[in-house]
Parts: sequence; C-alpha cells; structure tokens
Amino acid sequence: QVHLQQSGPGLVKPSQTLSLTCSVSGGSITDNQYSGSWIRQAPGKGLEWIGMIINSDITYYSPSLQSRASISADTSKNQFTLQLSSMTPEDTADYYCLISTVDTNYWGKGTLVTVSA
Repeated sequence: QVHLQQSGPGLVKPSQTLSLTCSVSGGSITDNQYSGSWIRQAPGKGLEWIGMIINSDITYYSPSLQSRASISADTSKNQFTLQLSSMTPEDTADYYCLISTVDTNYWGKGTLVTVSA
C-alpha cells in the first residue's frame, strides 16, 4: 500500500515561494508505473491540477501555473517537491500530492496553505 506524507509550511507571505514535499512509502517514485502530481483546492472552488512528474524527471504543468511552478524529485529520499513562486492570497488553498498508477490514485492528506502578510 502506497502512503504519502506531506510536509511544508501552512503560512506563506505574499511574494514568497511555497515549498511542499511529498514523501512516498510503500512504493518507489522511480517505478515506471507511478506518476506524482500536485493538486490544489481553493476555498469554495473545485480541484485545480498544478503539475506532475514522471520517471522522476519529466514534468508537465498547468498552463496557468507553469511560469511559477516547479516539481522535482529526490530519488534518494523517495520524495517529490512542489515549489510555487510569487505567492499571492489567491494561492490560498488545500494542496495535495498524488501518486497515480494505471488504475489507482493515492492521495496525501493535504496541506492548507494560507498566503497572508
């Protein structure tokens, strides 16, 4: 069973860069069947896909966030990280990491990130 543990700050100041890490157990992020994604949900809004990493080094991003988002993997620690720069209050949301296989999605518990001075 794959388990995801998220870590990172719950409060970020405007203009700062958010860094969230997803530590994976029960499976290897180098496994070709896994892709790692970040998704967020702002208060009162639907899920928004931020981006994903495949094979630990191929990344894709939402067009609306690609100028600010960066996803990387540390295979030695079996974890992947989201960095989102130039944070604004509009980036306040619950952030989730996700590991997907062909037929299953494993979710982290989520991190509420508030952007406020």
